[in-house]
Amino acid sequence: MNSTPATATPRLQRNAAAAYGLLGLPLAFVALPVYVHLPNLYGQQYGVPLAALGAVLLLSRSIDAVVDPWLGRWGDRLYRHSWGAVWLAAILMAVLVALGFAAAFFPPAAALSPSGLLVWVGCALTLSHLAYSGLGILHQAWAARQGGGGIAQSRWVAWREGFALVGVLLASALPALWGWTLTTALLIVMLVAGLFTWQRTAQNATAVNVPMAQAHEHSSLWQPWQHPGFRRLLMVFMLNGLASAVPATLVLFFVQDRLQAPKAMEPLFLGLYFAAGALSFPLWLKVIDRIGLLRTWAVGMALSVLAFVSVISLGAGDTIGFLLICALSGLALGADLTVPGALLNQLIDRCGERGRTDGAFMGWWNLATKLNLALAAGLSLPLLGLWGYAPGQQDEHAVLALSLAYGLLPCVLKLLAALALYLGLMRRPDLVLITPSTVTPSA
Repeated sequence: MNSTPATATPRLQRNAAAAYGLLGLPLAFVALPVYVHLPNLYGQQYGVPLAALGAVLLLSRSIDAVVDPWLGRWGDRLYRHSWGAVWLAAILMAVLVALGFAAAFFPPAAALSPSGLLVWVGCALTLSHLAYSGLGILHQAWAARQGGGGIAQSRWVAWREGFALVGVLLASALPALWGWTLTTALLIVMLVAGLFTWQRTAQNATAVNVPMAQAHEHSSLWQPWQHPGFRRLLMVFMLNGLASAVPATLVLFFVQDRLQAPKAMEPLFLGLYFAAGALSFPLWLKVIDRIGLLRTWAVGMALSVLAFVSVISLGAGDTIGFLLICALSGLALGADLTVPGALLNQLIDRCGERGRTDGAFMGWWNLATKLNLALAAGLSLPLLGLWGYAPGQQDEHAVLALSLAYGLLPCVLKLLAALALYLGLMRRPDLVLITPSTVTPSA
């Protein structure tokens, strides 16, 4: 094997992290278009009832979320077997991702009734979601197996999440510009490129040659919950993720009814938010290097609260102020995407589970991520209804309720997350971070 992450120059380390992270770009294609483009396609073009389509989307995503821990256990078995087994499984998952995506956006509409289309899209989405989750868990677990300190793990995560944000931007714009044929073709090309660069990185990484520790099959699925550090980290992650998911659920309502902004500006708001997040990764890596993972996460939370607390003051036409909020909250997003994943990878090392149950950790982590999205809709939308808001209402009482749910509720959740971060982790960093006394032979 060639140079390793531990001995390579900083430039080679960056190149290796970038090559590894490229697969995050096409995987992001599978997440966003399903929830943004697919309801419009099936509702407007094929006449499928939106309520029924929403139920299918929820059922498909629920199956995917529940299966994640078992996909993580499956990934652990593959890694214990060999890198070759992981690589073949990754190729198979990528093929299924592309097939499911193509099937969802190119249905045989002429041959199917509306109910038949619902069955078709349900099967296509479930196939695509499960393959996406399986490939994503294998990809995430590989980075965890590389070990290293906080800055090294942050680099793997930052490149992966940075490419994912680029993928989100492309997936938002390309269907309208290129159409679904070229968008699907790009997805396939990027999947091939991402798999190729990941394989090249794996060939040069020592962790692939680390002897695969034998874990007890019956305990590997639940192994993460035996570690108090994981339980505490997951609590912070879910509170913080919920605080981010609520405004993501309500942003278009806020733009349309509170700001009353032109529809043409909606992509500008979203694009600035994701672009600021992607461009902020180098900055957050420097901050992590200076003050560490836990304090960096706290700084990111504080920046997010600073951005959203000013939402209450915005009214109709305040688009410039909202653009500033999008930029600041996007900057905070960079910390939310970099630090938690790096902390999880550090925790796996801290617990001596690297090379043992990495996939199980990733499976439960992904389940929590998807649960946050469901909880955001389940919490914010009923609250808005209780407070007197309905889409399209622009009277003073309704838009005040919308502003409170969009701006104040995330601030409360962020502050709770910051409190949990301080009490649960910053006062006990030994539960998640590697120290000289906690380095295990597998690390």
